Amino acid sequence: MIRHWLAPLLFGIFCGLLAWHGTIAAMPRALMALAVRRVASAGGINRMTHAPVVTAKSRAIVRPSPDLLYSSCPYDVGVGPVLIDVLPIDAPYWSLSVFDTLTNTAFVRNNVQAAGEPLHIALIRKGQVAPKGYYPVMPAGTRGVALVRVLIDRNAPIGAIDRARRQSRCRVAN
Repeated sequence: MIRHWLAPLLFGIFCGLLAWHGTIAAMPRALMALAVRRVASAGGINRMTHAPVVTAKSRAIVRPSPDLLYSSCPYDVGVGPVLIDVLPIDAPYWSLSVFDTLTNTAFVRNNVQAAGEPLHIALIRKGQVAPKGYYPVMPAGTRGVALVRVLIDRNAPIGAIDRARRQSRCRVAN
Protein backbone atom coordinates (compact mmCIF):
# COMPACT_ATOMS: atom_id res chain seq x y z
CA MET A 1 0.00 0.00 0.00
CA ILE A 2 2.82 2.45 0.90
CA ARG A 3 4.58 1.66 -2.39
CA HIS A 4 1.44 2.67 -4.26
CA TRP A 5 1.49 6.18 -2.72
CA LEU A 6 5.26 6.68 -2.58
CA ALA A 7 5.70 8.04 -6.14
CA PRO A 8 2.79 10.55 -5.90
CA LEU A 9 3.93 11.59 -2.43
CA LEU A 10 7.50 12.22 -3.62
CA PHE A 11 6.19 14.06 -6.68
CA GLY A 12 4.02 16.26 -4.42
CA ILE A 13 6.98 17.04 -2.16
CA PHE A 14 9.11 17.86 -5.22
CA CYS A 15 6.42 20.21 -6.59
CA GLY A 16 6.07 21.88 -3.19
CA LEU A 17 9.80 22.45 -2.90
CA LEU A 18 9.96 23.78 -6.45
CA ALA A 19 7.10 26.23 -5.75
CA TRP A 20 8.72 27.30 -2.48
CA HIS A 21 12.07 27.92 -4.18
CA GLY A 22 10.42 29.85 -7.03
CA THR A 23 8.52 32.04 -4.56
CA ILE A 24 11.66 32.77 -2.53
CA ALA A 25 13.57 33.66 -5.72
CA ALA A 26 10.83 35.91 -7.16
CA MET A 27 9.69 37.71 -4.01
CA PRO A 28 12.52 40.29 -3.64
CA ARG A 29 12.14 41.49 -7.24
CA ALA A 30 8.36 41.66 -6.92
CA LEU A 31 8.55 43.59 -3.65
CA MET A 32 11.08 46.09 -5.02
CA ALA A 33 9.04 46.57 -8.22
CA LEU A 34 6.03 47.39 -6.03
CA ALA A 35 8.10 49.74 -3.84
CA VAL A 36 9.56 51.56 -6.86
CA ARG A 37 6.09 51.97 -8.38
CA ARG A 38 4.58 53.31 -5.14
CA VAL A 39 7.45 55.70 -4.38
CA ALA A 40 7.59 56.89 -8.01
CA SER A 41 3.89 57.74 -7.93
CA ALA A 42 4.77 60.69 -5.65
CA GLY A 43 7.31 62.32 -7.98
CA GLY A 44 8.58 60.08 -10.76
CA ILE A 45 11.65 57.99 -11.47
CA ASN A 46 15.17 59.43 -10.94
CA ARG A 47 13.80 62.34 -8.92
CA MET A 48 14.11 62.97 -5.18
CA THR A 49 10.77 63.30 -3.42
CA HIS A 50 10.63 64.80 0.06
CA ALA A 51 7.83 63.33 2.15
CA PRO A 52 6.02 65.51 4.65
CA VAL A 53 6.37 64.93 8.38
CA VAL A 54 5.03 61.49 9.28
CA THR A 55 1.51 61.24 10.70
CA ALA A 56 -0.62 58.30 11.83
CA LYS A 57 -1.95 58.02 8.24
CA SER A 58 1.48 57.80 6.55
CA ARG A 59 1.71 54.30 5.09
CA ALA A 60 3.16 54.41 1.56
CA ILE A 61 5.18 51.20 1.95
CA VAL A 62 5.86 50.32 5.58
CA ARG A 63 5.14 51.98 8.87
CA PRO A 64 7.39 55.02 8.91
CA SER A 65 8.93 56.31 12.11
CA PRO A 66 7.41 59.57 13.41
CA ASP A 67 10.93 60.57 14.51
CA LEU A 68 12.30 60.63 10.95
CA LEU A 69 11.95 62.79 7.88
CA TYR A 70 12.13 60.82 4.63
CA SER A 71 13.31 61.69 1.14
CA SER A 72 13.32 59.02 -1.55
CA CYS A 73 14.49 58.51 -5.10
CA PRO A 74 13.19 55.56 -7.08
CA TYR A 75 15.94 55.07 -9.64
CA ASP A 76 16.45 53.41 -13.01
CA VAL A 77 20.07 53.13 -14.13
CA GLY A 78 18.87 51.62 -17.42
CA VAL A 79 18.60 55.16 -18.82
CA GLY A 80 22.09 56.16 -17.66
CA PRO A 81 24.03 56.84 -14.48
CA VAL A 82 21.88 58.28 -11.70
CA LEU A 83 23.53 60.97 -9.58
CA ILE A 84 22.56 61.47 -5.95
CA ASP A 85 23.70 64.48 -3.93
CA VAL A 86 23.07 64.80 -0.19
CA LEU A 87 24.40 67.85 1.63
CA PRO A 88 25.24 67.61 5.34
CA ILE A 89 22.18 68.09 7.53
CA ASP A 90 22.43 69.66 10.98
CA ALA A 91 20.43 66.93 12.71
CA PRO A 92 21.24 64.35 15.39
CA TYR A 93 21.46 61.67 12.68
CA TRP A 94 20.92 61.30 8.94
CA SER A 95 21.71 58.60 6.41
CA LEU A 96 21.57 57.72 2.73
CA SER A 97 20.76 54.11 1.85
CA VAL A 98 20.49 52.62 -1.64
CA PHE A 99 18.49 49.43 -2.10
CA ASP A 100 18.87 47.36 -5.28
CA THR A 101 16.45 45.28 -7.37
CA LEU A 102 16.76 42.37 -4.93
CA THR A 103 16.06 44.61 -1.87
CA ASN A 104 19.70 44.32 -0.77
CA THR A 105 21.53 47.36 0.58
CA ALA A 106 23.92 48.46 -2.17
CA PHE A 107 25.26 51.53 -0.34
CA VAL A 108 24.83 53.24 3.03
CA ARG A 109 26.47 56.24 4.66
CA ASN A 110 25.46 58.31 7.65
CA ASN A 111 26.45 61.66 9.11
CA VAL A 112 29.20 60.08 11.23
CA GLN A 113 30.79 58.33 8.24
CA ALA A 114 30.35 61.40 6.01
CA ALA A 115 32.14 63.56 8.63
CA GLY A 116 30.31 66.74 7.62
CA GLU A 117 31.08 66.35 3.91
CA PRO A 118 28.44 66.18 1.17
CA LEU A 119 27.71 62.79 -0.37
CA HIS A 120 27.96 62.53 -4.14
CA ILE A 121 27.29 59.06 -5.49
CA ALA A 122 26.66 57.77 -9.00
CA LEU A 123 24.53 54.67 -9.43
CA ILE A 124 25.93 52.90 -12.48
CA ARG A 125 25.71 49.68 -14.45
CA LYS A 126 28.54 47.70 -15.91
CA GLY A 127 30.07 49.72 -18.75
CA GLN A 128 28.95 53.08 -17.32
CA VAL A 129 31.37 55.53 -15.74
CA ALA A 130 30.75 57.75 -12.73
CA PRO A 131 31.34 61.45 -13.41
CA LYS A 132 34.32 63.08 -11.73
CA GLY A 133 33.64 63.79 -8.06
CA TYR A 134 31.04 61.03 -7.71
CA TYR A 135 31.58 57.78 -5.84
CA PRO A 136 30.52 54.87 -8.09
CA VAL A 137 27.94 52.40 -6.74
CA MET A 138 26.88 49.43 -8.87
CA PRO A 139 23.58 48.06 -7.52
CA ALA A 140 22.23 44.69 -8.69
CA GLY A 141 19.66 45.15 -11.45
CA THR A 142 18.54 48.43 -12.92
CA ARG A 143 15.84 49.64 -10.52
CA GLY A 144 15.66 50.31 -6.82
CA VAL A 145 15.18 53.02 -4.22
CA ALA A 146 17.57 55.48 -2.59
CA LEU A 147 16.36 56.69 0.79
CA VAL A 148 17.47 59.64 2.93
CA ARG A 149 16.39 59.42 6.57
CA VAL A 150 16.82 62.30 9.01
CA LEU A 151 16.28 62.04 12.76
CA ILE A 152 14.40 65.03 14.13
CA ASP A 153 14.11 66.41 17.62
CA ARG A 154 10.37 66.89 18.24
CA ASN A 155 11.17 69.50 20.92
CA ALA A 156 13.06 71.74 18.47
CA PRO A 157 11.85 73.50 15.33
CA ILE A 158 12.36 71.28 12.31
CA GLY A 159 12.31 74.05 9.69
CA ALA A 160 16.08 74.24 9.21
CA ILE A 161 16.46 70.47 9.17
CA ASP A 162 13.64 70.15 6.62
CA ARG A 163 15.14 72.85 4.37
CA ALA A 164 18.55 71.14 4.45
CA ARG A 165 17.00 67.75 3.69
CA ARG A 166 15.11 69.20 0.72
CA GLN A 167 18.45 70.13 -0.90
CA SER A 168 19.06 66.44 -1.59
CA ARG A 169 18.89 65.72 -5.31
CA CYS A 170 18.62 62.71 -7.62
CA ARG A 171 18.91 62.93 -11.42
CA VAL A 172 20.17 61.18 -14.53
CA ALA A 173 23.70 62.25 -15.55
CA ASN A 174 23.85 64.32 -18.75
